[in-house]
Amino acid sequence: MSESFEEFKDSFSYGSRSDLAFKFLKRLDQEQAATFLLELLHRLGDAVDDGSAESLVQLVYEFQARAYAGPSGQRAPEFKDAPFATLRRPLKQARVGLVTSTGHFVEGDDPQPFGVESMTQEEATRRILDFLRSAAQLSVIPSGTPSDGLRVRHGGYDIRGAQKDPNVVFPLDRLRELAAEGAFGSLAERAYSFVGATSHLRLVRETGPSWVERFKQDQLDAVLLVPA
Repeated sequence: MSESFEEFKDSFSYGSRSDLAFKFLKRLDQEQAATFLLELLHRLGDAVDDGSAESLVQLVYEFQARAYAGPSGQRAPEFKDAPFATLRRPLKQARVGLVTSTGHFVEGDDPQPFGVESMTQEEATRRILDFLRSAAQLSVIPSGTPSDGLRVRHGGYDIRGAQKDPNVVFPLDRLRELAAEGAFGSLAERAYSFVGATSHLRLVRETGPSWVERFKQDQLDAVLLVPA
């Protein structure tokens, strides 16, 4: 079956060649995507010769930034007001919590999305539209959980980095270290995570408000919010 270049570049975004590290190709026009692939091959040849992949990494980073920045000349949205409150006490005395949309959970406490036991990352990626239509599930993670006791599943981003080191998106170890150093008063007993690819309307109207009440019960003064 023949395939156009447009179909090829778009296939990395939840398509037949789904690769979440390269789904940004869909946001590039054909000329931009062709430029990226040509330069990628050129630098790959250089990497074979000099044994360094640094230039390859930089190229991918540059085109990811270009793709997600939007059309040339388009201004990024500005938000002058934000629903954040000032701290009620100095940070040195504050109780700090962690909430992420990265899809982490404790081994043995799988949220089982859609009732599926031990859902694979591949299935989560295939069912991204189901996640986007559904209410988010909040996973409770005791703050003493070691990194090797964490698991992650998320259909909207490439989780390989998070699997190698959860702290890149779920910085529980770093928060424990900062608390021990006295950077803030104390770390909350529980951290929370959910799959950010969810129904945002339900998040705002249904699940979100109930979560806030839960955070209030934890007596949090500040929360570190980490998006996927």
